[in-house]
Amino acid sequence: MKHLFPLGLRLALVALGLVAGCTSRPSKEPPIRVRWTRDPESLDPLLLANQYATEAANLLHLSLLQVDFSKNDFSPALAEALPTVTLLGDSLTQLTYQLRQAAAWDNGQPITGHDVALTLKLMYCPGLPNESARAQAGFIRSIRIDSLNPKRFTLTCQGQAVEHIQASGDFFILPETVLDPQHELRPTSLSELQKRPPTTPPDSALSRLARRYLAAVPMPGSPAPALGCGPYELSSWQKNQTLRLRRKTRWWADQVRPRPFVLQAQPRRLEFAIIPDDATAALALQHGDIDLYPQVSAAQFAQLRASETTREQLAFYTAPSYDIVAAGFNTQQPALADGPTRRALSYLFDAAGLLQATQFGQGLRTVGLIHPNDQRNYNRSLSLLPFAPDTAALLLRRAGWQQTTPRGPWQRQPKAGARQQLRLRFRYRADDASFETMALQFRAAAASVGIAVELLPTAAAALTPNLQAGDFDVYVRLIKGNPFLFNFIPVLHSSARGAGNFTGYGTPASDQLIEAIAAARQPAQRSRLLQQFQATLRTDAPVVPLFFMATRLAASRQLAGLHVSHLKPGYLVTTMERKPASFPTP
Repeated sequence: MKHLFPLGLRLALVALGLVAGCTSRPSKEPPIRVRWTRDPESLDPLLLANQYATEAANLLHLSLLQVDFSKNDFSPALAEALPTVTLLGDSLTQLTYQLRQAAAWDNGQPITGHDVALTLKLMYCPGLPNESARAQAGFIRSIRIDSLNPKRFTLTCQGQAVEHIQASGDFFILPETVLDPQHELRPTSLSELQKRPPTTPPDSALSRLARRYLAAVPMPGSPAPALGCGPYELSSWQKNQTLRLRRKTRWWADQVRPRPFVLQAQPRRLEFAIIPDDATAALALQHGDIDLYPQVSAAQFAQLRASETTREQLAFYTAPSYDIVAAGFNTQQPALADGPTRRALSYLFDAAGLLQATQFGQGLRTVGLIHPNDQRNYNRSLSLLPFAPDTAALLLRRAGWQQTTPRGPWQRQPKAGARQQLRLRFRYRADDASFETMALQFRAAAASVGIAVELLPTAAAALTPNLQAGDFDVYVRLIKGNPFLFNFIPVLHSSARGAGNFTGYGTPASDQLIEAIAAARQPAQRSRLLQQFQATLRTDAPVVPLFFMATRLAASRQLAGLHVSHLKPGYLVTTMERKPASFPTP
């Protein structure tokens, strides 16, 4: 048999489990095979390390509400309907949910409000990586379960924000029967846990809960515990190679008629192949060893589309996305603690040139973290930040910096403390050429005005820990966004320092503004606050939004039901099917 791949590449794909070699052809429909660039690192539903972890978790677990690609909005999943809303005074909201009668765990036990309560309490359990989850759902202050109907419960929420309805249902529900089989946490209210000082040692019940939870989190190569109520279960996980899921033979939502779009689960098997190299992934797609290649680089996308043969076998899709490339400054570093210095350095990023160089111009420049297509909330009174090294130098002098020679190092003597030197360490993901291009561009621009920049290319798995530890001066990374929620507390509020707020930014004024956005009752009020927030970020410059990415996908023409979308990850794997006669028959 003639092989389409060179021997070395073919051996690499065999190692990934993508090439059958001399084994016999399967007698049943093969899995839907999707390329991932990196390992999910963790399947802990409280700590989703990257987009691939989120994608896997959305197949293993379910929330009360799920993002509905057919509506571009949230729809009921575990919940029977959207919650009923009751406003209490001018500061509280009550949301009453009814769970679907059919909703059950894999052992047949019904999913109830007690599972929801236990999940919320996990967010405040010491010893768990729950900081991000706590920041996201911290507005939920209490839960009351109907004594006559355990599938009915009411959440009391701080504030009356329009987003509370969606955010109150956007976390994975976990089983009380596995994590707290003796119901030890039931007597402890959610508010009691929220009021516990962080330094308080956990009691025995909380310690046991933490141990059970950590023991139940799936790990590569280990048996998969049954924590989720989603349609799929973990079949195998070979770290940095493949993650395989199989459809549950008995899944509770199979009883639901008519089947809601968010509860679709067509493929019997799913296989996510971790192929870091773009060229290897492109060859695997052309050879039929993967079916879907999402997040194709601009250069690879253009190369694939240029081939007439490839165009015959592959379908190509593009869509806008809410993923934004942004730089950030470590505001906790003394030299970068002031807004004028950070604002000056912002002029060293050539956003227009980087968009063209790394994305072939596919994407949208932006003045802030709000998408330019958002007609209501985007601040059009701000202009796009120009690339202007001379302006950067001028603003540095105004911020108190001086050069000892015309192209020499920059120094500043603050009113208190040691003399400061402006030398920067730039951290970025090493496995993405686009980020390296951005780092090199910034270094060259900085050198043109006498600023030394040390590049710190970092492995993907190590990037977040380094940023959380503050081991950088400047970073560039991709921020995953969505059009639904405008809760910036997990990423820019001072309470999230050391967790999701990598820049360490946060002033009393900015914290108050972020909290006001999260609590805004009316769209018009929220819009005014969001536009003010964009102006504040331009002035304080903890982050420099460069551009929003475009979604690019290439897929086998034998696939149907991709539902390409501007919502992450850009496609919907649960509705995919192979067209008839696209796989071998017995």
